[in-house]
Amino acid sequence: MEIEFQPPRFYPIIDTAVLTPTVFSPIRVAEEAVSAGAKILQYRHKDKWTQDEFDEASAIASVCREAGILFVVNDRADFAQLLRAGLHIGQDDLPPQAARRVVSNAVIGFSTHNASQLRMAVGAPVDYLSLGPIFATTSKERPDPVVGLDGLQKLRPLTPKPLVAIGGITLANASEVLAAGADSVAIISGILPSEQDHGLLRQKLTQWCQL
Repeated sequence: MEIEFQPPRFYPIIDTAVLTPTVFSPIRVAEEAVSAGAKILQYRHKDKWTQDEFDEASAIASVCREAGILFVVNDRADFAQLLRAGLHIGQDDLPPQAARRVVSNAVIGFSTHNASQLRMAVGAPVDYLSLGPIFATTSKERPDPVVGLDGLQKLRPLTPKPLVAIGGITLANASEVLAAGADSVAIISGILPSEQDHGLLRQKLTQWCQL
C-alpha cells in the first residue's frame, strides 16, 4: 500500500558518521532542527547497529513524535517498524516489495541514481524517490556518478512520484535544484555550520527551513 506523501522542501538527514568528529550529537541536531521548523528528519547509520544507536534513534523518534513530524530510519526496515517510523532504502538494501511487507503502513523512500533505476522504481511500492548525487559529495564512500542540474531536469519526467534531490546541495545552490524539478532537497553535511558552534547550527537550520 503506497501512501500519499509530499516531502517538504527541506529534508535534513542526521548521519552518525558525519557527526562523530564534531561537537554536535544526533539528538541535539534533531532538537535544533525541530525547533527551527523542520517537517521531517531521517536517522542514517551505515555501520552495525548496537543498543546505543537504537536508543539514539528512539530518542529522536520521540522528539519527532512530540513535534508531529515524520521520522525516517535509513536502511533498516526492522527498526523502522519497531520505532513506528518511515523507512528509506537504497539499491543494495531490502527490495521495496519486501520492505513494504515489513512497514506496511509507513512512508517508504527509495534511492535512485540514473534513468534505468528511476524507470524501474515507478511501479515499486514506495512513496517517494531520491535522486543523486546532484553535485559531488563526501557523504558517501563510493558515490555514484554526478547527475548535475541538467541531468535532474532531464530525468524528472521519468517518474510521477515525489523526487528528493541529494548530494552536494548547499544553501547557495538549493534553489537551482528545486527549479530543476526536485520537490525536496535532502541535506547531510550541509546542515552543519563551518564552525562547531550550537548557535550557528541553529542559525543554519533556520535558514534551511526557510527554503
